[in-house]
Amino acid sequence: MSNSSWQVFDIDAIRKTLAGDRVQYKEFLNVPSLTCGVYHLPAGSKDMQSHHDEDEVYFVLEGRARMKVGDEEKRVVAGNVLFVKATETHSFFEIEEDMTLLVFFAAEVN
Repeated sequence: MSNSSWQVFDIDAIRKTLAGDRVQYKEFLNVPSLTCGVYHLPAGSKDMQSHHDEDEVYFVLEGRARMKVGDEEKRVVAGNVLFVKATETHSFFEIEEDMTLLVFFAAEVN
């Protein structure tokens, strides 16, 4: 990681490293207050993630699926921004089109 007070990331270049037919996650930023990554879910795949100890924001870059958070389900598409509270059980399912998401994790809440 750079010692600079700011960085620029090429999301298209990161996305290209994740293309394929398997679920993949690539973290590209990890600082004490925030981590960021790109998450790729191919059409028809299973999202095997579990709940996290941090608040989380997803920005859907491409794809279509349904998301379940707790007992609630919603359809999600490119352009949606999703917030999931820390420790909430959640997952994507019925992934109709390859999904790529920007993922932002807040610092762990103590």
